[in-house]
Formats: sequence, C-alpha cells, structure tokens
Amino acid sequence: MSKRQTIDTRVCIDDMLGPYDAKVNPTNLWNGFLSPHFTLDTVRKLSARTLEIADEDGFDYMETVHVIDGRADSPSSVHVIEGGTDRDGNPQRVAVHVRWPVIDEDPEQAVGIFKVRPGTELRTTEPAGEGEPRAVVFVVSWQWWDDIEGGEQAGVVYEPDDEGRYAVGAWSWWWRYAGWRCVCGANSDWHETECLCGLTRDGQPKTPLGIAAVKAGLTLRTLAPEATSALVDLTDLARVCAVFAGDTEIDTADDTDPFDTETLGSADTILRKALDNATPADLAAAGWEYIPDPQSDRLYRITFPAARTN
Repeated sequence: MSKRQTIDTRVCIDDMLGPYDAKVNPTNLWNGFLSPHFTLDTVRKLSARTLEIADEDGFDYMETVHVIDGRADSPSSVHVIEGGTDRDGNPQRVAVHVRWPVIDEDPEQAVGIFKVRPGTELRTTEPAGEGEPRAVVFVVSWQWWDDIEGGEQAGVVYEPDDEGRYAVGAWSWWWRYAGWRCVCGANSDWHETECLCGLTRDGQPKTPLGIAAVKAGLTLRTLAPEATSALVDLTDLARVCAVFAGDTEIDTADDTDPFDTETLGSADTILRKALDNATPADLAAAGWEYIPDPQSDRLYRITFPAARTN
C-alpha cells in the first residue's frame, strides 16, 4: 500500500463494527467498499468485538478475528479455537498450528488452520521462548463451516504490511468510512476534518451556549452570508441587537435588506433556549465576549466560524 495514496481515517461496518482508526487507500475499492489496514492494537479490539457478537448472536452468521501471540524463537504451538455448535449440535472447533521459527519468512505458510473432528481430543499448547514478540492474525468463517473439507484451510491468515498493519476484511467485508456530525447538522467522513460551515471536527463547541451561538450564526447567514459576529443583549429577553461583517455593521432594521423579522426572531429563540440558568462564567467558557456598554451591562459578542468558500 503506497504511503502517498493512503489517508488516516476511521472505518466501520454499519453500527456493528467500529469505528476503528485505519489507513485507507481511497482508490483501492472492492465493490465500492474500503480495504482498511489496522494496527495490531486495533485488530485486538476488532477481535474482541467479533467474538462478542458471535457469543451473543451465534457463530452461524459471523466471521471472528483472532490474534495469537508468540515469540520468534518459540517452538511450534497448537491452539484450539471454539466456535459454538454446528447444525447437529456438535462443537465447532478449529486447530491452529503455528510454526513460529518460520513466521517471519512466510506468515501464511507458517500457520495452518483446520477443522477438528467431533470427538477428537486436542488441547492448546502455548508458545514458549524469550525472543522478539510475534503475532498471528487470522479470521475464521464459521458460516461456511459445512462447506470446509477435512484437510482444507479453515481460516484466512493476514500478513502484516510494511508498516506492521493488517488488512482484516479487505476485499471481503463491507468497510465504509466512519463519519462525524457537525453541530450545524452536516455530516462528513472522519478524515474530512473541516465542515463547510467553518467548524473543525476537533473544534466542535461542547456547551449548549457554544452550540447555540453557531446555530444562531447559521440562521443569520441564510440572509447575510457575510456575517461574522453579532451583539446579543441579555437584558430581559435575549435578542440580537446588531450583526457585523468584519467591522461593518449590517442593517437589522425590520423588513429591510438583508434581514426580516422572522429570521432575527429565529436567532433570538435559539439563543434564549440555551440561556436558561446560564451564568457569566458559562458565557465566557462558551466564547461569548462581554462588551462594556453604557446602555447595557449585559451585552455580549458571539463570533461565527469562518465559512469555507469551496
């Protein structure tokens, strides 16, 4: 996977798996789906989730991800993986034989994954050794259990790429981009870190007052896209008393360009709902700037994020 073609993002499969951090080549698609590469730590999380789903819903319709840890100087080891029961009620088990001494040379050939016949006695033998840590990553497709012949490989082994990442489910699972939702209401893929409204993924307002300021700004910008800030008078009922484009005040007189009473009233309503029981400390924390004024001791400026032009 060429580094120049990859992006850092998050992926998921609907609400079932993820979101998980991954590297993705956006052009390397399988039937429109992504082929993500995961770190080993992320593969462990993915493994735990697939086993959780299989335990809850049954192994008949689930592929499970597994990680086996060993050492470069470990002798061969055998691992028994349980997978529920088949249609006749017999335990479904696979035996994983790992030849650790050759794991670096050919990870796929060093790992054998085979069905265990019902009634066969077999126990896991853990790897020993004190050499460099190694890991084996593989997937067992329990839903195809009845189609797997006795000597046929019963799982898919994933080799690490040049960065030590594993493309689990690449070219076979329905991986999509995970997304994030801006407080303005727009949805973006995870790696698209800036919304068209000007807010960033990591710079989303967290408080009701901060969110209200953004939404009030969006409301005002429907008629005045150039608006960058507004003054809000909190005396009695909160109201927008002035709107600015930079340092230039925009006319807010009733029913004159660009605003109308309905739009200004909608912005006021958004702000009033968020201001219930708010304190000056809450206002400051949300980025509301106190403006000293001889006619009002409760005047604040709210500033809108700079909207993108593309």
